[in-house]
Parts: sequence; C-alpha cells; structure tokens
Amino acid sequence: MRITLFGTGYVGLVTGTCLAEVGNDVVCVDVDAAKIADLERGRMPIFEPGLAELVAANRAAGRLKFTTDAAHGIAHGQILFIAVGTPPDEDGSADLSHVLTVARTIGAHLDGYRVVVNKSTVPVGTADRVRETVAAELARRGTRHEFDVASNPEFLKEGDAVKDCMRPDRIVIGSHSARAIESLKALYAPFNRNHERIVLMDTRSAELTKYAANAMLATKISFMNEMANIAERVGADIELVRHGIGSDPRIGYSFIYPGAGYGGSCFPKDVQALERIARSHGYEARVLDAVETVNRNQKEKLFELLGRHFGERLSGKAIALWGLAFKPNTDDMREAPSRRLLEQLWAAGAKVRAFDPEARDEAQRLYGQRADLVLCDEMYAALEGADALIVVTEWKAFWSPDFSRIRSMLRSAAVFDGRNIYEPAAVEAAGIAYYGIGRGRSVRHVGDRA
Repeated sequence: MRITLFGTGYVGLVTGTCLAEVGNDVVCVDVDAAKIADLERGRMPIFEPGLAELVAANRAAGRLKFTTDAAHGIAHGQILFIAVGTPPDEDGSADLSHVLTVARTIGAHLDGYRVVVNKSTVPVGTADRVRETVAAELARRGTRHEFDVASNPEFLKEGDAVKDCMRPDRIVIGSHSARAIESLKALYAPFNRNHERIVLMDTRSAELTKYAANAMLATKISFMNEMANIAERVGADIELVRHGIGSDPRIGYSFIYPGAGYGGSCFPKDVQALERIARSHGYEARVLDAVETVNRNQKEKLFELLGRHFGERLSGKAIALWGLAFKPNTDDMREAPSRRLLEQLWAAGAKVRAFDPEARDEAQRLYGQRADLVLCDEMYAALEGADALIVVTEWKAFWSPDFSRIRSMLRSAAVFDGRNIYEPAAVEAAGIAYYGIGRGRSVRHVGDRA
C-alpha cells in the first residue's frame, strides 16, 4: 500500500519504517528541512535500538522516502497518518496546532478519497476537529472529495518501539467507516497473523484509550513510589513488598518499580492533558491530580537523600551521575528526573560529572558548556574527583559495577540508588554508604536466625 506519514519524530519515524519493513511504499513528510536532510544522509534524530538499521535497509530497498513536500506526500498516500507532536500548552492541555495545520494542508491538496488517521496522542474529539478542518479547507477551495478520519493511537515504548511496532499487543482502530476500517485492516494484516490484535471502536473511545493506558501506567508508578515512601518510614523494604504484591496475577510485576519518578514525552504530558480534558467537562480527576503530584515530589527524592548524607554542605562538592535519559535505551531527556536533580545540585553550589551511554549529545544540547557540568565518555570517569555517586537511570551497564573501585574513587563513599538496582548489603560490604528508594533498614534482618 502507499502510505504517507506527517511527522518524523518518534512515532512517525518508527511507524513509517516498520510499515515499509513489511513491504509498503512509505513517504515521511516533515517541515524541518534539516531533519529530512539528515535522514536522507542516514543520520537518526533519535536513538532507538534497531531503528537506524531498518531505516537504512528500507531506504536502500526504495520503500522508505523522506521529503518536505506535503503535496507530494498527499498525492502519494492512500492512507495519510498524522504523527506530529502535541506538546503541552501553558495550561497543561495538549497543543493541537501542529495536528490541525496538517489537516488544513491535507484539505488544501486532497484530490480524491483518502483515509486520514490520527496517530498522535490527541484529546477526545480531535478526530471530529480534523474532519471539520479538512472539510472547511475543501469548501474554501470550492471542491468536494470523499475522505474518512480514523483514530489509530500508538502504544510504543521508547527503547522497545521497533519491537512494539512489529509485534503489537493490540491495534486500536477508531472509526465508523467500513471503508476506512477495511483499509486499515489490510494495512495491519502483516502484524495481525498469529492472533486477532485489532480492537475496533469509535474515534472518541480510541482517543480516550490512549490517554487511559498511559494514565494507568503512570498511576502504577506513582502508587509504588508512594508505597516506597511509606516503607522507608515504617522500616520495610519496598523491594520485598514489590515481590510480594507482584506475584498476585491481578497486579503483576509491570510498572511497579519504585524510583526517582517517571519522565519522557508521554506520561507527564498525557496525565496532565487527561486531567485538563476532565476539567473542561466539569469533572475533577482527583486520582490523576494525585499521580502528577506524587511524581513531581518523587523527583525531589534523590536530592533529599543527598541532604541526609551531606546536610547542607553541598557547595563545592562534585557529584557523579550515572544516567541522564529518562529511561534506558533512549537518549530522551524530556521531563527526566535527572533534569530536576541537576537544577537542585547546581542551585546548591555542587558540580556534576555525568555519564549516559546515549544521552550525552542531548545533555550538551540542553545545557551547553558549563563550568559545573562535565559530560564524561565512560562510567568510571564520572567518579574521578567525585564525592558521591547517584544512579539516576538503570542502564544495564550500571547493574554490576566494581564496588571496590567505586569505593576507592569516591571522596565520600556514598551511593544513591535511584532505581534500586543494587543490594544494600553488597554495597555496604564494600564500605560504601547506601541510600535507596524505600529500602527500610529491616532488609538487613531478612533470613536472620533468632
């Protein structure tokens, strides 16, 4: 099939590449000429495992093309995906300006029947607004062409996006049009062979499904961080609690890992946007408000633990950070816990030596050259001259470090484990003070004889 995607960000680039991988003829359109030029040269705007190789292979096969020419993209595609950003507006609601700009562009160039698909995460009712916008532009031109608008939200995890796209656990299609549904079923047939993954619904339900999914996952994270803060106060170990509740199949182990708070491009903005949607319809979403508040407070946790160790004597200290991206296997630092921590450390007069396997360039872009920030090329290099180590992102490379080497390199042997990836006893056996998230001291007595 001939497919066009508007937007070469995370969703558009991954989706377009995976659709090309199964044999479709895909054109990706973006207004950013520099980004398109980079993609034509094989330079990726994001880090995502396996993506660069797929892009290169499909470009070489002629199935994947990049352009700034919107008219060409509209003429090319039988199905036109809108996959542009919906950043939070000043009040936290989703900014639909990019989505509606694409809709106007489609209306300005439409020359026959197309299925227009909202792939972006958008507020409930956006499909109707896209339909109205395209129709208004056609009316302005004095022409009539049939088209359908469908909702097909993405469920991609950064770091696993290619796998999620190629092996989806569900394919949500929101539409009342049999013609549009059949087109999308045909498109997704290669991803739907082992068992039925397509879930059909109306557009508004599809739009809410995406927000509800992200809000539920964010709720699990904030709930577990709330439990961790309780565990710390009552002398329990949240990791033991996690195993105890995760073994219940009604709860499961996914997204119940306590830590330094969630970040990224989805959960923070989607929780806020859903809360604003509810408020705009006269409903106060108290759970969503609590989820957001807990997460905001949790991003203060590592600095709080640092204060317990050093008191207010942070000025002039050098703090090593392992991890800057909001999660492993990405270079995305949007809303990352590391960003709030960096602000706090600098405000307290501390200097930072940081290492991240992929996010160094992004950190350089965000912060530029600073006397109080050194971006290191290797994880142990970050420890040189440092007073303490904070683990902010649970990259695999950080899971089994040489604690004796850490002890010898740190001026004040203290590790602050923002993701609970270390056993406190192992760290302390190396002569290092250990601070985790919700790791009550009672952990030392597990298995002790009376």
